[in-house]
Amino acid sequence: MEFNAKFFSELTTHELYEIIKSRLEIFTVEQKVAYQDLDDIDYDALHCFFCEGEKILAYLRAFRIDDDTIKLGRVLTLSHGDGLGRKLMEKSIDAVKDAFDFKTIHISAQKYAIGFYEKFGFVVTTDVYLEDSIEHVGMDFSL
Repeated sequence: MEFNAKFFSELTTHELYEIIKSRLEIFTVEQKVAYQDLDDIDYDALHCFFCEGEKILAYLRAFRIDDDTIKLGRVLTLSHGDGLGRKLMEKSIDAVKDAFDFKTIHISAQKYAIGFYEKFGFVVTTDVYLEDSIEHVGMDFSL
């Protein structure tokens, strides 16, 4: 299993295809959310992922939302309960620190995942809100 952190222009067409396929598998098929996944943010994002062979097993993207804040989004793992999500977060936070100057990392976390993100130092910063009909909270990690 290999970890990668690449900006859009560094991705191969095969990697991009597999990233899109994994995002559709989780968010559109598994979670049954109809939304526009390809939102142009990918062009400026750092794409962090674990792959085995050619298959993407875990993924997230990181992008700047203002001078001091990076946002993580599209966080997914194709398997659950095996520690891959923890590894993805650890490696990705390190990659974000190497790639960007920032003071805060923000995430719109699904409510059920609050405890998971708290393990990395994220704290809840908003009330519960609906995003694509799923309960979320804003969470921040500060340097």
